[in-house]
Amino acid sequence: MPKLLLKFEAAAIREILLDKPSFTLGRKGDNDIVLDHAAVSGHHCKLYSAGSTWFVEDTGSTNGTFVNGKKVLKAGLKHNDVVTVVKYTLTYMEEGGASAPAEAPAKAAAAPSPASATMSGQAGTKPRPFLEVLEGAVDKNEYEITALSTYIGKSAQANIPVKGSGLFGSAPDMAAVITVRPEGCYITPIKEGYAKHNGDPLNEKKQLKDDDVVEVGGTKLRFFFKKA
Repeated sequence: MPKLLLKFEAAAIREILLDKPSFTLGRKGDNDIVLDHAAVSGHHCKLYSAGSTWFVEDTGSTNGTFVNGKKVLKAGLKHNDVVTVVKYTLTYMEEGGASAPAEAPAKAAAAPSPASATMSGQAGTKPRPFLEVLEGAVDKNEYEITALSTYIGKSAQANIPVKGSGLFGSAPDMAAVITVRPEGCYITPIKEGYAKHNGDPLNEKKQLKDDDVVEVGGTKLRFFFKKA
């Protein structure tokens, strides 16, 4: 059965089995695949099967739909073709084909889970990054950041679950992602402006420093390094 590998920027989010004839993609919650980003149109594009071929078709989006870097209105997909919607990519993979060049999650159809690879050079005296929950703890009060990509959101499948805000406790399933690079840790918004970094709305990638404060909904976290 064909599937899609969904990524946000360079971070793998999940695999999606194409187990029904069509899928809608967009920012609104009534889509089959919700892409929670302000630049994604409410109903951005759709994927559907016709005969033995899967097609992607733009449905009047503002910022366009791209296949292998080229803007399209409609295009048939081949194994390892990459559909780009704003900052999201969806790699189309056919059963029995060679694996996608991108790193795939450990389980099919699973939302973000800790990556098996950890920070290079973590052993020895290299400081380890942590998040301490200052307000709004959900399941524990401290998280060590060991994965290359750590997702923060209200989804039960987020690496760091948070409390929502407002009367109904609403929050994005995935609000932000922390990525580990050789030069340090960065936080990138998935839903722009929802999370806060040191009190300011998080609208772009920021490098995290000792004692930076991250707020996501009703949860406040302090980033810090702990000596090994």
